[in-house]
Amino acid sequence: MVAKTLYGFEDLLERELIQLGAMEVKKGIRNVSFVGDKGFMYKANLALRTAIKILKPIKTFRVTSEEDLYNQVYKMSWDKHLKSSGTLAIDATVHSKLFTHSKYTALKTKDAIVDKFRETTGERPNVDLRFPDLKINVHIDRQVCTISLDTSGESLHRRGYKTATNIAPINEVLAAGLVMLSGWDGQSDFMDPMCGSGTILAEAAMIACNIPPNLMRKEFAFERWQDWDVDLFEKIEESLLSKTRDFHHKMIGYDKSPSAVAKAKDNLKNAHLDEFVTIKHEDFFKTQKSGEEKLHILFNPPYGERLDIEMESFYKNIGDTLKQGYPGTDAWFITSNLEAIKHVGLRPSRKIHLVNAKLEARLVKYVMYEGSKKGKYMS
Repeated sequence: MVAKTLYGFEDLLERELIQLGAMEVKKGIRNVSFVGDKGFMYKANLALRTAIKILKPIKTFRVTSEEDLYNQVYKMSWDKHLKSSGTLAIDATVHSKLFTHSKYTALKTKDAIVDKFRETTGERPNVDLRFPDLKINVHIDRQVCTISLDTSGESLHRRGYKTATNIAPINEVLAAGLVMLSGWDGQSDFMDPMCGSGTILAEAAMIACNIPPNLMRKEFAFERWQDWDVDLFEKIEESLLSKTRDFHHKMIGYDKSPSAVAKAKDNLKNAHLDEFVTIKHEDFFKTQKSGEEKLHILFNPPYGERLDIEMESFYKNIGDTLKQGYPGTDAWFITSNLEAIKHVGLRPSRKIHLVNAKLEARLVKYVMYEGSKKGKYMS
């Protein structure tokens, strides 16, 4: 199988797969391949935090023309995967001089499958882009074509707990990956000072309690397959749930927008995580740390892309607030405004290169030491 992910998360996904018990784990670019049985396919979809999609390759062959593609797909035994009265959807990714149009590649593949059914059974499957019985992925790299079944269906970042989002919501897979990259393990207090609709907090709470991220999803694609095994799936779910753990620290979210605070509270309640997380209507720049405990901060401040801010003073305020009000804190944030980092006025102790919604981004870390209020920080 192949689990797809975001750029920069390959190491995290590799580690997740190894911890889950995958065999023959191999890292690629934006993907990690692995071996597992049907139960493991269910488990991977339920439990992986940094995977966007899990594909199950069923055939690889060389192609030199559209006719080639049609013939090779036609030859495959599609009746093992789909009934002639069923529905299908196909998406294609092409990196090839011979095949330049992904939609046309998908159309050719669909024609071959439909023609095969029509000619062998007299009946043909229909296309259903929203809820197909079988979702097929075609990947052509130069002259190598791989046909895979999409085991997930809708992208795995759609966890199912979000009913409300803001202007610039963060993708759930990105949020989970940021928590993991920041090294937070649930052993200290956690805060998101600009929490928006609460995604980072929800993902962090699930990590702290070892709750599988995709329990709330309405459906995975494999539930419509001919070999769907509901008993096995429920067994896997139970075994994952038996590994959850208690959380003994505080999790806090601030936002200065009342509507964001309401949305975050709703989303955390939907995810059954509201007992772990407190959301408050606060302007981070007017706050300071309460108590002496070590604090882990992670947030996604506005970049000036979709939310209008006075960038220089805004990022200077971040630095000043951390310096003056948050001793004994590891503070991380992601931004795709690389200029803005210069205005924080602190030197990051780490910078991790990522891509967020096609924008070059950096995840930066600032270590605020205990000590004088002026704030000694890592330089």
